[in-house]
Amino acid sequence: MKVIGLTGGIASGKSTVSQFLEELGAVIIDADKVGHEAFESEALAKLNNIVHPRIYDLVKSRLEDYRRRGVKVVVLEMPLLVEVPLSMKAGQPTLSDELDEVWVTVAPEAVVLQRLGKKAGLSEPEARARIRSQLPSEERLKHADVVIDTDCGLDELKARVAKLWQALA
Repeated sequence: MKVIGLTGGIASGKSTVSQFLEELGAVIIDADKVGHEAFESEALAKLNNIVHPRIYDLVKSRLEDYRRRGVKVVVLEMPLLVEVPLSMKAGQPTLSDELDEVWVTVAPEAVVLQRLGKKAGLSEPEARARIRSQLPSEERLKHADVVIDTDCGLDELKARVAKLWQALA
C-alpha cells in the first residue's frame, strides 16, 4: 500500500486535491478530523502533548486496517505534517515515519489571501496573520517529494492530480 502525506499551508488547496484523489480511488484520512475525535479543547501546548500521540495511534490503526483490506493508496491529509514531527519529543514515533511520499500544495500569497477572504470571511490583516502563524511554504517544500501548484482553474488542477495519480500506477 502506498501512503502519501498531503500537506500545505492554509488555503493552499489541500482539501481540493484530496477530494480529486478520493474521486480517483484513494482513501483519505483527514488528520484534522481525526484530531477532533481525539480531543475536547484545552490549552494548545497541553493539548498537543496529549492529542498528537493519540492522533498518531488512531491514524496508524486506520493505516493497518486499510493495509489488511488491500487498499492501494491512502492519502493522509495533514496540514501540520511537517510541523508536528518538529515539535515532538526525540524518539517519539511520528506519522512521517509511515509515509512513502510527501505531497505539498502551494499557491501564491495573493491567491491564499483571496481564498481566505472568500472561504473564511477573514479580512486581509487577519488572513496575513494566519499565514504568518504557520510554517513558511519554503520549509514544507524541503520535505516534498511532489509539489502541486494550485494556482489554476479547477479543471486544470484536476488534470494535474490525475496525471500524478497515473504516475502512481
